Amino acid sequence: MKRLSVISIFLLALTLIFAGCAVQPPGPQWVTLIDGEKGLENWNRIGDANWRAEGGAIVADKGKSGFLVSKNSYKDFEIYAEFWAETDTNSGIFIRASDPNKVGADNSYEVNIWDIRPDPIYGTGAIVDFAAVPVPIVNKAGGKWNTYEISAKGTELTVKLNGVVTASTQNGKYASGPFALQFGPGVKGVTGGVIKWRKVQIKSL
Repeated sequence: MKRLSVISIFLLALTLIFAGCAVQPPGPQWVTLIDGEKGLENWNRIGDANWRAEGGAIVADKGKSGFLVSKNSYKDFEIYAEFWAETDTNSGIFIRASDPNKVGADNSYEVNIWDIRPDPIYGTGAIVDFAAVPVPIVNKAGGKWNTYEISAKGTELTVKLNGVVTASTQNGKYASGPFALQFGPGVKGVTGGVIKWRKVQIKSL
């Protein structure tokens, strides 16, 4: 009886192992660039933001402006990010940046985080200058943890905020490049609210 039990357990273990292998999705897997253990080693800094590891996240709350720029470039990809913002936080994820030393909305697609942007059509959830959001603003990030899911497949760009599609467009202006996390100035140049990145992952397609 004991022998049968041991054999049964062994076979069950093998079944679970192979079943686990069978459900693995094909192709490149997710690469984690920020989580509770990873710091700033996967990023290049530009600007003067005071990026630091704090409370299980990468945080910035002082400086005129700054970016964390990925060390690798990407063409087609999906990004998953968890972030905390205040109502006055000016931040975002800039994708396919054509100049990694001078990131901006004029050389990349800016997936915005800014609940009180003076021109609200490109506020939180929008792709600045390419895909607007409805006004009055319904996408609010301030005061809570949020998720962004960003997909770039050829000319097709899609943004989900907290699981809801907020922006989608077909555009081929920027084909590839690194992506960047922003700490930006607030309204009229004052210091913006804190931005915290708890998890950032990317998967090449």
